[in-house]
Amino acid sequence: MKRRTVLTAMLAASAPGLPWATARAADPLKVGFMYLGPVGDAGYAYQMDLGRQAMEKNLGAKVAVRTVPNTPEGPDAERVARELTADGCKLVVAASFGYMNPVLKVAKRNPGTYYTVGSGYLTAPNFGGYNAKWHEGSYLSGIVAGKMSKSNVIGYVAPHPVPDVMWAINGFILGARSVNPKAEVRVIFVNSWYDPGKEREAALVLINLNADVITHFTDTPSPLQAAEEKGAWAISFHSDMSKYAPTKYLTGLTHNWGDFFTQTAKNVMAGTQKGSLYFGGIKEGVIKMAPFGPAVPADVAALVRAKEQEIASGKLKVFAGPIKDQTGTVRVAAGSVYPDDQLGKMDWLAEGVISAKK
Repeated sequence: MKRRTVLTAMLAASAPGLPWATARAADPLKVGFMYLGPVGDAGYAYQMDLGRQAMEKNLGAKVAVRTVPNTPEGPDAERVARELTADGCKLVVAASFGYMNPVLKVAKRNPGTYYTVGSGYLTAPNFGGYNAKWHEGSYLSGIVAGKMSKSNVIGYVAPHPVPDVMWAINGFILGARSVNPKAEVRVIFVNSWYDPGKEREAALVLINLNADVITHFTDTPSPLQAAEEKGAWAISFHSDMSKYAPTKYLTGLTHNWGDFFTQTAKNVMAGTQKGSLYFGGIKEGVIKMAPFGPAVPADVAALVRAKEQEIASGKLKVFAGPIKDQTGTVRVAAGSVYPDDQLGKMDWLAEGVISAKK
């Protein structure tokens, strides 16, 4: 699906730049959205498109939007970005990490348009990125998994071993072990953001390895469908996928971009947008939890809500030490917290995570 990886200096970085041209005040702002896969009714692109819809609702006739789904990363991304720019778009939202370098090439040649890339970490006067604090929602999902697992084995279908996937997995195991010290997370990397077949196969392998809870970072509901079929609990990522596991769904992590897209469009219309990076979590309303399934006990739901409030207030830091990696090496010392601006360098998995083989 996307995007992702190194999030270097995600919080602080904001490249210097000057305001640049926008459309005349009487004209709607033309906005282009690029998606790696189809929008569908669940997953990453779906959540991005919900953000697009919220922006349109908020701004009405002030914006005119064009969406381009199924845009592969690489040369096609550069071509689509050029076409959107030539079509008059003054804001281009490229919702996939793999779009970063191709779209940056277009940005350098078109200073009158602002470009922002999902999980991007580079900036220029008219170019930036945005990402989510996946670890916050993952920690909460992990609490549910740790409470609900009887085998103490949780299966995780992951896309690529890149930093934001790593910090999501690490947040998940920390949440699980906060309520169940015996919990382990077995991970299979399918090396794709969007591949229903591979995702389903990985979920089935994990279930055969005694996982009684299945979650994922990939785009499709295939892992949840496999869990429903085999009688394992299911926790979704990206969006509410409860309809795909009607009897086994526990909860899910969702991300919401309407406010960010709306504010960015307003800034572009005002001529004040500069190249910057945005990192939003529970406090900012970007990360939210999907509704709980009926099987989740009331005390577990109450615990998750309480921890959600603690994260939002800053009382609970997901990556507070001590934290060891898979080899037993201390990665975060007691009394310290792994800083947000270093998450883009996270290349390790926490103690309790086991890499499974298909």
